[in-house]
Amino acid sequence: MEKLRPQLSTRWIATVASIWIQCSVGASYTFSIYSAVLKSSQGYSQSTLDTVSVFKDIGANAGVISGLLYSFVTRKTSLPLCVVHVVGAIQYFLGYFLMWASVVGLIDKPPVALMCFFMFLAAHAQTFFNTADVVSGLENFPHYGGTIVGIMKGFLGLSGAVLIQVYDTLCKGEPSTYLLMLALLPTLVSLVLMFLVRIYEATTADDKKHLNGFSAVALSIAGYLMILIILENIFTLPLWARISTFILLLILVVSPLGIAIKALRDDSNRSLQKYSIETNLLTDNAEQITSPKFSTAEDPIEYHQLASGDSKVKGTSDDKMLLNEEQLNLLQAMRTVNFWMLFIAMICGMGSGLATINNMSQIGESLNYTTTEINSLVSLWSIWNFLGRFGAGYVSDYFLHTRGWARPLLMAFTLATMTAGHIVIASGFPGNLYVGSILVGICYGSQWSLMPTISSEIYGVRHMGTIFNTIAIASPVGSYIFSVRVIGYFYDKEASGEDDSCSGTHCFRLSFFIMASVAFLGFIVAVALFFRTKRFYQLVVLRRLRHALK
Repeated sequence: MEKLRPQLSTRWIATVASIWIQCSVGASYTFSIYSAVLKSSQGYSQSTLDTVSVFKDIGANAGVISGLLYSFVTRKTSLPLCVVHVVGAIQYFLGYFLMWASVVGLIDKPPVALMCFFMFLAAHAQTFFNTADVVSGLENFPHYGGTIVGIMKGFLGLSGAVLIQVYDTLCKGEPSTYLLMLALLPTLVSLVLMFLVRIYEATTADDKKHLNGFSAVALSIAGYLMILIILENIFTLPLWARISTFILLLILVVSPLGIAIKALRDDSNRSLQKYSIETNLLTDNAEQITSPKFSTAEDPIEYHQLASGDSKVKGTSDDKMLLNEEQLNLLQAMRTVNFWMLFIAMICGMGSGLATINNMSQIGESLNYTTTEINSLVSLWSIWNFLGRFGAGYVSDYFLHTRGWARPLLMAFTLATMTAGHIVIASGFPGNLYVGSILVGICYGSQWSLMPTISSEIYGVRHMGTIFNTIAIASPVGSYIFSVRVIGYFYDKEASGEDDSCSGTHCFRLSFFIMASVAFLGFIVAVALFFRTKRFYQLVVLRRLRHALK
């Protein structure tokens, strides 16, 4: 173990540990697996079950406490980062264990308010893992923030589909056992791996190649899960087939370790080369060192400044200004216009997207989709969600580094595309829900990648966990407004018959036209944010270019 410790104490191993934790803790996306048994065992009505599910959404998105704890642990004390994981693990275990105990009759049926608290506790734990893994990843790879956030958020988005595969293999048809599995498996994974998740000093090495390797693994897992989901909704797979496909999934999940080992080997070779170069420089003739050819006139940074023709770029005053604007705490950030512009844009994007998936079953039923088609749509949502989370981070990094485009520009593009997705769903043409769910799902997921990255760049990483988790409250706020006050209100107005059901395109048409207008408002706000931060991102690009030239 002593020989392995230096290899384990690296940012690459920390990234792999974070990926594995993210893969296991997204149980809030699998509520439909155990909602029926929760409803029947507790004697809930549908409205009561919906009330419990609302606390799931609130808990999974209200991460202010986790952000405050992360900042306190990493900035104010000498406590290890695993403290954040421990708090999350305790909540995770208690929430799901107490729900399981009430479902199987181990404890008396709790009041609805107490069950809501159990659900909130279980979902709220997710924010602690997410904050620790995302923010530490940003601190370990500050120059590829979009990519690392996309990877972490992407694997969290995939975790729901991964956990469902575990359920289908180990306890299919036993949702109460699945609740016990949720109490034990993710808790154990996080407790075993949390000591490896640490913050390391950023290096000047180009990490893009190996981060792309993690991205390729994420895409492979997403593609594999999509194929499995489609096959399972068409065929009934025998036990041996489920076990075989699950083993292959485990191999794919473990594969990031190979990328980390290769990255460690490259870092080691780079260190040896650097040591060799430094040794040669020390033995060079002093006359050569003082030669005119080493004058500062040919310094690559100065050369870039002269070539740019921008006098404002020369010197370090802009860098100082950039650093002074960073590292704001939550209260300072809330006094800025940019914070509230991000918050409004997220209400429009995250809120309307979450309202769409929460009502996917009812929308499908009103449009006469079969149960199999609806289940496929709900299952595939996790894939579209992943593609948005991962793709937005990767693409925004690419355009920022190659074209100097500010990230809010991509946020504006995704909100405009989401507007089109809502219009497609409202139109009601054959197959509209397939097209619309893809557009809305990808664009919804992209907000979860873009918003934390933009927050870290505008306000710095010191209090980033608190700031982006506060902005994330926009998701349940928007979901409540659009699900209850818009979709629910207009559906009830159109409903008829003894079961108060509605059939036809008119059931949700007006609601989705309203959400399309809201998403367009988010697009306008994101465009305004782009122009407000355009100069700021020019400084970000300049600083990263200087870093690369060192």
